[in-house]
Amino acid sequence: MSDVQRFLDRLAERNAQRGLEPTWIAARRQAGAARFEALGFPNRRVEAWKYTDVRAIATGDFTLARDAEFSPATAATLTLPLEAYRLTFVDGVFAPALSDLDDLPEGVALMPLSAALAENHEAVGGPLGRLTGVEFSPFAALNTAFMEEGAVVRLAPRTVVKKPIILQFLSRAGEQAVMSHPRILIEAGSRSEATVIEHHVGEAEAANFTNLVEEVFLERGAILTHYKLQEAPHQDLHVASIHVEQARDSRYTSFNLNLGGGLVRNDLVTELDGQGAEAHFNGLFYGQGRQHVDNHTLANHNAPRTFSNENYKGILDDRAHGVFNGKVVVKRDSQQIEGFQSNANLLLSDRAHIDAKPELEIYADDVKCSHGTTTGQLDEEAVYALRTRGIDEQTARGLLTLAFAGEVLEQVGLDVVAERVELAVAGKLPERFNLAGLVEAAVALSED
Repeated sequence: MSDVQRFLDRLAERNAQRGLEPTWIAARRQAGAARFEALGFPNRRVEAWKYTDVRAIATGDFTLARDAEFSPATAATLTLPLEAYRLTFVDGVFAPALSDLDDLPEGVALMPLSAALAENHEAVGGPLGRLTGVEFSPFAALNTAFMEEGAVVRLAPRTVVKKPIILQFLSRAGEQAVMSHPRILIEAGSRSEATVIEHHVGEAEAANFTNLVEEVFLERGAILTHYKLQEAPHQDLHVASIHVEQARDSRYTSFNLNLGGGLVRNDLVTELDGQGAEAHFNGLFYGQGRQHVDNHTLANHNAPRTFSNENYKGILDDRAHGVFNGKVVVKRDSQQIEGFQSNANLLLSDRAHIDAKPELEIYADDVKCSHGTTTGQLDEEAVYALRTRGIDEQTARGLLTLAFAGEVLEQVGLDVVAERVELAVAGKLPERFNLAGLVEAAVALSED
């Protein structure tokens, strides 16, 4: 049996279990399946996948979860301790017992995709798939074929949501590996404002496959801060495609924080379609063991007077492999735009490896654009300077690694998210030191 056929057989089994549904949904699933069958899984001869081997996904024998049972006590240890509105999914299945939808403010709709389709499928059907269609990638086509659950977030014009909205995806450890294909739809009305935290986490022994597609629509003047905190177990496989459409004067700020997963691929694309639109991409990926983390980003400046700024940092230890491919495209007649891109990588081991490819593609002449990438190791003189102050070597290296990540972490507006990243990157650091002051002094000494 071919790798593709195995997935199509799972789809046929699931389709046989479905009841009556709108014709357009069935047609869209069929189109996704046909496109996936035609494309197959990407191999390393495909330029966009030349550094990422997906055979662990293609050869996997994944089933679909049937329930959302999860220990509340275990969930509590994994959940971000934030006062927030929350939708929780267990292996892709909505878990109402682990969600919190009480007292949603006026102008906010937050519900699982299955409920949104049942309530008003025509309203969902319009935007669903408009940005990320079956042509985007084989994984987007596969997601469309299995599309049935996920999250829908809608903000009415001028709605300001004060508490964060958390979309939590839990991965269970079980005898049979499972796959899930969540679909997220976010529609922010004009001059609305919200923070959405997408959190992927699970039981330590889980070894599942998540294939996410997310579409975000920002109307004029809308402001969205989007955290993607990926702390999946180290045997999990994670593929995500996020596509944003920005109208005039909208602002999208992304924090793409990757700490877990054995094989991870993130595609993040924004369409800057209206004058005054801004996109800020902040990324940090940390890999250890044999983790593989691949980040592809694309900012399309489709209108004049638009702005994008990207700052991605990678930290790799042991035999971890990182990939960064960032691209800024300035379309013809998109004058007076600014597009900046920076990628810096820190290798903590001689066996760690990074493939970095920043790109600019410019078809206008009145622009300010720059891009660059650097890769290096810890400054041993700075390590020594910290050790002369009574700090053990492990803590010294953790401090300097954290200092490298600091430029991204300083932008994180939620302490509980920043603390998760700090703990993963540097471990539990002693509180008796003035950590920031010590790092600054050590770096200064090493430069003298």
